[in-house]
Amino acid sequence: MLSALLGFIANLSADPLKVGDAAPTVSATTDAGATLALGDVYPKGYTLVYFYPKADTPGCTKQGCSLRDSFEVLTKKGVTVIGVSHDDVAAQKAFKEKYHLPFTLLADTDSAVMKGFGVPPIPSTSLATRQAYLIDKSGKIVWADYKAATDKQAADVLAELEKLGV
Repeated sequence: MLSALLGFIANLSADPLKVGDAAPTVSATTDAGATLALGDVYPKGYTLVYFYPKADTPGCTKQGCSLRDSFEVLTKKGVTVIGVSHDDVAAQKAFKEKYHLPFTLLADTDSAVMKGFGVPPIPSTSLATRQAYLIDKSGKIVWADYKAATDKQAADVLAELEKLGV
């Protein structure tokens, strides 16, 4: 019993994944109510999984709109964008529709995706800290942004893709 409790506590304070680590293949519910297995997305090219605290708040809106405004360029570079927060499906759907976000949003209500990536919650909440991960088609993390920008998120991703020769 004690070892199970210690394992649970260790999981809660897991460090975020690093460049070179395998990205988790967890599943979550999309803004459309479908189940998406991240492991099915990775082989298609680069995948950007970005975490934000709460849909339709100022910083999270800037971050999503930054990626929306560069979505065509990111797509041409073979990047699939997936946003993740603790919001439920209805909130994700409303956020996506309100700001015309052309990419999938995951409703990580059980924090499985957060835990899989080792994304810590904002203290005293269950909300994700703002982070972003770029994953290659082999499922390896090639870039990690532990203090993800809001209005510069897309520029940061595009700069990293340029470094990778994409």
